[in-house]
Amino acid sequence: MGREFAKVGVIGLGTMGAGITEVLARSGVTVVGVEVSDEALERGRGHIEHSTARAVKRGKLSEDEQRTIFGAITFSTSLTDVKDADLVIEAVPEKLALKQRVLADLDALCPAETILATNTSSLSVTEIAVATSRPSRVIGMHFFNPAPVMKLIEVIATVVTDPQVVVDIEGLVQRIGKVDVTVSDKAGFIANALLFGYLNHAVSMYESRYATREDIDAAMKFGCGLPMGPLALMDLIGIDTAYEILDTMYRQGRDRLHAPTPLIKQMASAGLLGRKAGRGFYTYEQADSPVVVSDQRGDPAGLRDGVARRVTSVGIVGSGTMAAGLVEVFAKGGYDVTFVARTADKIAALQATVARSMDKAVLRSKLADAARDAAAGRSHGTTSLDDLAGCDLVVEAVVEDLAVKQELFAALDEVCRDGAVLASTTSSLPIVECAAATSRPRDVVGMHFFNPASVMKLVEVVRTVSTDADVVATATAVCEQLGKHAVICGDRAGFIVNALLFPYLNDAVRMLEVHYATADDIDAAMKVGCGYPMGPFELLDVVGLDVSLAIQRSLYLEFREPGFAPAPLLEHLVTAGYLGRKTGRGFRDYSGS
Repeated sequence: MGREFAKVGVIGLGTMGAGITEVLARSGVTVVGVEVSDEALERGRGHIEHSTARAVKRGKLSEDEQRTIFGAITFSTSLTDVKDADLVIEAVPEKLALKQRVLADLDALCPAETILATNTSSLSVTEIAVATSRPSRVIGMHFFNPAPVMKLIEVIATVVTDPQVVVDIEGLVQRIGKVDVTVSDKAGFIANALLFGYLNHAVSMYESRYATREDIDAAMKFGCGLPMGPLALMDLIGIDTAYEILDTMYRQGRDRLHAPTPLIKQMASAGLLGRKAGRGFYTYEQADSPVVVSDQRGDPAGLRDGVARRVTSVGIVGSGTMAAGLVEVFAKGGYDVTFVARTADKIAALQATVARSMDKAVLRSKLADAARDAAAGRSHGTTSLDDLAGCDLVVEAVVEDLAVKQELFAALDEVCRDGAVLASTTSSLPIVECAAATSRPRDVVGMHFFNPASVMKLVEVVRTVSTDADVVATATAVCEQLGKHAVICGDRAGFIVNALLFPYLNDAVRMLEVHYATADDIDAAMKVGCGYPMGPFELLDVVGLDVSLAIQRSLYLEFREPGFAPAPLLEHLVTAGYLGRKTGRGFRDYSGS
């Protein structure tokens, strides 16, 4: 049975502390919120007033409930007002010495049975706890921002935390309507350890001008369904805060993937702190505004300077799932489509697949009958590559085998007219090696559609060192006509999405491998704490562990980054034939579902 917390103190009423205070008061807990000055106290009160007023406006809270919340809160500038609290949570800035000093003061002030909690997101709870005479009664409670909205709380137990204290805090978390994952004291805990490696990698990608900030963010939103792109999220978190978290994690774990990208420190030093300063990776209407304004910093490399060639007819080579999706997408987009398959049976099967997909779209009111019929009339199949001779754009969607693709590009080079654009849908092979099989490498580009192509909005347009600017412009213009969102990047393993996604998934496997947390807790942390549509292990099982391992191996071979080496547990599961949902077992067992 967990302890009943009648009165809780919150030290620090910045964005996070004010949010924690509101959450507790909403649940009927008496709260004392403490700040260092009257001015800071008023700012904290303002945070809560603004948050609750917004909830009232949206119908999430009544005015009576808003008044009840404020009736449960005492605002103070004196630490002594929390001396009789059952629990005190510190939410002061992320500086170890400051947190140690606050807990030492609380230790001297509060009775022995009072539990002291730190809201740190990255500092060692153990190092904070030893500043007191009661380390067994010190615990981490990492709320996520904004606390009134985000459901997750990471509960961090040190090696000396009393197990009953953990039970008591877990009970409180449930009482206030949150979800807890309980872990030990390790740099970054679950969410930040996984999230900030990914954010750091995204900044490195931007710093090297591999892709624009807009394209990196759009790729992860449209390609992975994330609520925000990594650079926009960095601006929301605060560049200085992100630097401190990464630096702390690097110093604790010495993982090179957590070593802050130099640009982060430069931006922090220059005062480009993100939304709170009105400028970070993006420029905002004003400080604390979410509204992004143009600042002419979007495409410094001139990736969109080319002039698009005219495209009216499109060839598709292949007969699998992706090829069928492309035939549908291009035909619905108004293009005349000729698709090539090896046999008449494969042509018929592909046509049937496209017809079923479009019929479903009609039933769901996503497509009009007339539009379906028109699209069907714009596509026809053939078994001869020679029938692609007049096409303006040819897109290959054959098996992911470099030798097969090279042979196909060599054949297309002989068949297709001068000026035709040749595109590959590969998700992992080097586009330049396909281009080198032709006499026209300047006309070859990557167009990585995501599966299912009829649904997924993102296309990665991949330029090689040889690709003509007009060819990149042609590919992006075609994507626009198809209703897709094109992002432009260079020709290297993983492009944008897989290069950012799979090291994060690999890190999650490593975390499971060392028994730091369960697959369920890790998935919950990323879904509930970070708003991800799927947890890493859910996603790995859907993608397929063999596919995931192949991508991770390609990233490791390309970048030679030790942190990208596939986790042994992933390799062992693949060796055992546990490949995810498709085999009935991966990180979870699906045999009974």
